[in-house]
Amino acid sequence: MRAPIPTLALSQHTAGVIFITISAVAFSSAGIFTRGVEADAWSVIFWRGLSGAGFILGYLAGRGQLWREVRAVNGPAIAATVLLALGAAAFITAFKYTSVANVTVIYATTPFLAAGLSWIALSERPSARVMLASTVAFGGIALLLSDEIGAGSMLGNALSVWMSVMVAGCMVVYRRWPSTSATTPVVLSSILVLPTCLIFGDPLTIADRDLVALIAFGFVFSVSLVAMNEGARRLPSAENALLSTMETPLALVLAYLILSEVPTPRTMVGASIVLAAVLWSQTRRRAVACPEG
Repeated sequence: MRAPIPTLALSQHTAGVIFITISAVAFSSAGIFTRGVEADAWSVIFWRGLSGAGFILGYLAGRGQLWREVRAVNGPAIAATVLLALGAAAFITAFKYTSVANVTVIYATTPFLAAGLSWIALSERPSARVMLASTVAFGGIALLLSDEIGAGSMLGNALSVWMSVMVAGCMVVYRRWPSTSATTPVVLSSILVLPTCLIFGDPLTIADRDLVALIAFGFVFSVSLVAMNEGARRLPSAENALLSTMETPLALVLAYLILSEVPTPRTMVGASIVLAAVLWSQTRRRAVACPEG
């Protein structure tokens, strides 16, 4: 009689892992899109936001879900919108002032931020295994960039810290109110930053080549944010953020392949530690959720 319970738990957990993995893969390409164009940060934010919002609105309209999503806007959705807007703006700008490596290593501290915020706001204490895996992952990331983290711009690093706090806060919002729409805040956050971009930048004069790349960026970035929010409602905040650290080694690989940022031996060792910590954190969880028989 009780067999369906662990099955349901397994399906929800597995879905959460899949969503966060998709988010990490898509999110890891952000540095490539941002640093691979000549357009300034405000132009990147503008076209990423405009195209991303357009893709999601078209998707919702095609499925007949647009009006339902509009009616679903509530307090938590507005909070998520503001957090996403502030985080995305800082994230994009950070890549213009420091390396892909520095941005991603700072973002990888999000498990600690999310776990701390969840503990304070939700009284959700993370398991010892997740906290230990988070510590191991952070150690791997510290090793990964220990010989270059001090060389980055302080502004870029500060923006990366701010972005990490915003993402952690958004994860906690979705954990506290899991019924909050995952798509509407993405659209609204993208639209929210457009006037600021027009005031401080000149996004309407960028090269055609950059425009095509940034429209593609909008699509990929929208997929990453929607997947992140869908995963956040299915997993504890600390585990959610831990899985998201897969973005770090993925981003470094892309930076090497496309931007010719050559990883050092420490980078390779650190990336291996991060991936090992993520896999280890999942092994015990799956064993518990899927008993024999």
